[in-house]
Amino acid sequence: MTTEAPTVAWRPYPAASDGDRIDAARDFYERMATRRSCRAFSDAPVPRAIIEWAIRAAGTAPSGANHQPWHFAVVSSVEAKRRIREGAEQEEREFYSGKAGAEWLRALAPLGTDADKSYLETVPWLIVIFGQRRGGLEPGDDFQNYYVTESVGIATGLLLAALHRAGIATLTHTPNPMKFLNAVCARPGTERPLMIVAAGHAASDATIPEHALRKKSLDQIASWL
Repeated sequence: MTTEAPTVAWRPYPAASDGDRIDAARDFYERMATRRSCRAFSDAPVPRAIIEWAIRAAGTAPSGANHQPWHFAVVSSVEAKRRIREGAEQEEREFYSGKAGAEWLRALAPLGTDADKSYLETVPWLIVIFGQRRGGLEPGDDFQNYYVTESVGIATGLLLAALHRAGIATLTHTPNPMKFLNAVCARPGTERPLMIVAAGHAASDATIPEHALRKKSLDQIASWL
């Protein structure tokens, strides 16, 4: 039996021609095409309001059953950033010393990455993103959440786009395993840390691996049926 849920009227987008919409899509692409992962940050401050608005944007993402199964732990304290760097580098040393496997290390070689994650202490903000296995829309809800990883992934994409739009450089980092982040960020064991996003200004001597500039063409990433 189906139930009739309360609804509100769809709020239409502003009137525009197809040409205007194409221009808007192209403009967004051209802006996002300048986004790069930054691995060398300055310690120049970034206003908290920028991070807050970017997280609000991330919170508009679609999610399974609209449970919004994410939590953004925003870290700026020197001590917490130090603990995160120590935990991440411990995992990374094991990764690069053999846990990753030869094929994975060959894939990373063109990017020149290694176990040094000193930027985790230099950058003004670390946003640790958790997926919530249980919860719901209202405080105190304790329902199973659905499509958690997919939902958090979409929200993270919006977060990165919002920060890039504000002129803030970012880097995603995924040490594995990441359970140490629950302790550092005081998050419950029912939440799974999925991503660290470093957010700040690029260092004056920051560089980009040439390999990172290569993007697949439209024909490689899309098919039309």
